[in-house]
Amino acid sequence: MNASDLCEALRRGLSPLYDCTLVPQGTIRVRTPFMYPDGDIVDVFVEERGGEYLLTDYGEALGWLQMQSYTNELTRNQLRLVEDVCLTLGVDFDRGQLTVRCANPRELADGVQRVGQAGVRVADLWFTLRTPTVETVADEVQAWLQERRFPFERDVRVTGRSQRVWTIDYRVTTPVRTSLVFLLSTGTQAWARRLSERVVATCTDLSHIPTRQPDTSFVSLFDDTHDVWRDEDFALVERFSRVTTWSRPDDFERALTTDRAPPPVLLSP
Repeated sequence: MNASDLCEALRRGLSPLYDCTLVPQGTIRVRTPFMYPDGDIVDVFVEERGGEYLLTDYGEALGWLQMQSYTNELTRNQLRLVEDVCLTLGVDFDRGQLTVRCANPRELADGVQRVGQAGVRVADLWFTLRTPTVETVADEVQAWLQERRFPFERDVRVTGRSQRVWTIDYRVTTPVRTSLVFLLSTGTQAWARRLSERVVATCTDLSHIPTRQPDTSFVSLFDDTHDVWRDEDFALVERFSRVTTWSRPDDFERALTTDRAPPPVLLSP
């Protein structure tokens, strides 16, 4: 299908609020009805590559978000939140770009909408740039681990059964066990549920680790210095990991040092 026919197919599949035009080198630009917080339009670009179609924002959403930071860089937590947005919407986060691959033209309209929505959601993360809460707590946890001389690694990347690479906040090693620790910290209720769901998704994809290594377990450390967590958040996570709170560091220490950990939820391979 040539670019003109593809553009016409997109027009038929999308509402009149979307504007489809040809741009140089055979790429199609779709102007969506979505907008960044400053009023700029979210564009999605469509390319045909090797018999399939690539939908991408060419990194505009992440670039916009980075421009709102004084350092032009994002924190580890903000990058994790970008990954969460992509996971929720079924969008790939590829070298800074929001992308979707489609096998046939019938999937394009849905893909364009998902990439456009992801662009808005990523840009909305600029609100998190205003509060250093998560990074402050992460550093406090690191200092606490160092003070107690726990051997640990921070921001450990582990590949799951789906081949997705997940970032674990801390991997703490004690004489009795190894703990993969997730730090759940946010100042808003809107993101509290998403962080809980991310822990569940991570534990599910990495469920083979405690199964094969019984001395390894998951620990979720909730930053309860902000009253944003609900009972449902704790209940959701506790099926997959041991739940502790930052206001009770003794409980966190026991979770790292006890040789009795809750059995992981076993999932079919």
